[in-house]
Amino acid sequence: MALTSHVYARRVGVLASAAALAALTSLLTAPTAQAAPPAPISASAARSYLATVTPRAEGSTSGYSRDLFPHWSTVSGTCNTRETVLKRDGVNVVQDSSCAAVSGSWYSEYDGATWTVASDLDIDHVVPLAEAWRSGASSWTTSKRQQFANDLSRPQLIAVTDNVNQAKGDLDPGKWLPPRTAYRCTYARMWVGVKQYWGLSMDSGEKTALVNVLNGC
Repeated sequence: MALTSHVYARRVGVLASAAALAALTSLLTAPTAQAAPPAPISASAARSYLATVTPRAEGSTSGYSRDLFPHWSTVSGTCNTRETVLKRDGVNVVQDSSCAAVSGSWYSEYDGATWTVASDLDIDHVVPLAEAWRSGASSWTTSKRQQFANDLSRPQLIAVTDNVNQAKGDLDPGKWLPPRTAYRCTYARMWVGVKQYWGLSMDSGEKTALVNVLNGC
């Protein structure tokens, strides 16, 4: 039986509405792109800076304590720096009322592993706190050390596999580099940019390792 014009128009409208709703639902449920730490300086800029660096012997860890670098600071509401980085570095991260990540997916750039439980990740300080202490932060105020330990404006914080981060400890690039070799250029650029911004020194082994990595970038 032929449709009357008004019935036909109504069905077309319903179909169009259903299609629009399906498209909207698809947009709402589609995986979001993975974010990342702030972009590091370029390899050429890092090489140029390293050319100006006069290596200095590392200072002592005498007097060092992680408590002298207060973290994790509140960023907004109930969210601290750790939860902010987990949200930034993950995909489809869902947080509860206290801002804790209860679900999501995280790709660890250091080793290429993917995790779906937030407790499997550490937030690494690219330039470790103890390394910063030995490189000049021992003379900083507590306020400045707190800013360094919670620095979201530079590529100083990144969510990575916890045991890989623990294996790194407070080692500099002369003694440790990410096991995923494809990330080493990025890591070296991150390290150099952070040290440059915060005015931290480098020892000879650290500088040599960075130069070697960056020359291959």
